[in-house]
Amino acid sequence: MGGKIRVGIGGWVFEPWRGTFYPEGLRQKDELAYVGEHLTATEINATYYSTQKPATFAGWAKAVPDGFQFAVKASRYCTNRKVLAESGDSIAKFVNQGLVELGDRLGPILWQFMPTKKFDPEDFGAFLKLLPASVDGVPLRHALEVRHESFDDPAFFELAGQAGAAVVYADHPEYPALRGHDVGFSYARLMRTREEEDSGYASDEIAHWAAMARGQGAQGDAYVFFISGAKVRAPAAAQATIAALGQQ
Repeated sequence: MGGKIRVGIGGWVFEPWRGTFYPEGLRQKDELAYVGEHLTATEINATYYSTQKPATFAGWAKAVPDGFQFAVKASRYCTNRKVLAESGDSIAKFVNQGLVELGDRLGPILWQFMPTKKFDPEDFGAFLKLLPASVDGVPLRHALEVRHESFDDPAFFELAGQAGAAVVYADHPEYPALRGHDVGFSYARLMRTREEEDSGYASDEIAHWAAMARGQGAQGDAYVFFISGAKVRAPAAAQATIAALGQQ
């Protein structure tokens, strides 16, 4: 069964986007609404650094149109630790901070691990068992962004698949580009935009990402985020991909 393809960026507050993506004079408080009008998803970065209020999530949900979704970056206190199996309390605090206020705008949760974090099958398996399937009756979907080559291991993919968690595909000069099992949705983070390219990536590369998203979308919801790299070009790359998909 096919899904919906959503394409976006990381966050929405970035000064160099003012005058390049955002029109001159647009009020900062209207920037998220502008993202909602022109893209179909964004990652929430603030949740990685600190706990947010339920009213904040509700406000974000109201700022964007139907169909738009937020991927929520999990707290660093869950993932940046020596023993992942001990993160249960932090995970509970994170998922219960008010994510449900996003309603149908809630996309996947992104669990990002440090590049130095190596694959420990026992500990990582224990961590995956701590990830809740839902919160207050709202289903949760989990995406794992691992950045150490030791995760390029059949045992990791098996654990992720058993947990129903997507493995994030990363286009990055240093992190491994991993593809996990089909779990009903996919998640890509594309991090090599270049400032000299008006659309971040060359036109043939944009066509490649659009084709990848189309293929993933045939299997379930597909999320594609342009982040990092030449971040000033991320919105243009997202818009070019949306255009290539024929969504606008």
